[in-house]
Amino acid sequence: MAMKVAVFLLASFLLLSTRVTSNEDEALLQAAYGSPPIAVTPAPAPAPHKIIDTKECIGACEERCSLHSRKNVCKRACNTCCSVCKCVPGGTVGNKETCGRCYTEWTTHGNKTKCP
Repeated sequence: MAMKVAVFLLASFLLLSTRVTSNEDEALLQAAYGSPPIAVTPAPAPAPHKIIDTKECIGACEERCSLHSRKNVCKRACNTCCSVCKCVPGGTVGNKETCGRCYTEWTTHGNKTKCP
């Protein structure tokens, strides 16, 4: 019985000690701490290089693979993808979806994406 009374007293204390904030309280808190942070949207992806002539692939792949740790491997794969898909994504990494399904769904025998 004493246990029930202790639980009841604890529950009553917790119920009475909680406080619901009102609009006035929120206004005071906002004035004290400033307005809530504004959500920042990410920068848009760079435009892909649409290739008309396969000779343009070399320059586009040079730019694409400029920060890659294995530049020659990257450039070889990039040139292969560029000559077939006629596109190289903008930037040095990511943004593959800007070149379409040919670029994103082409895989190696090990089932890894072929195009850098």
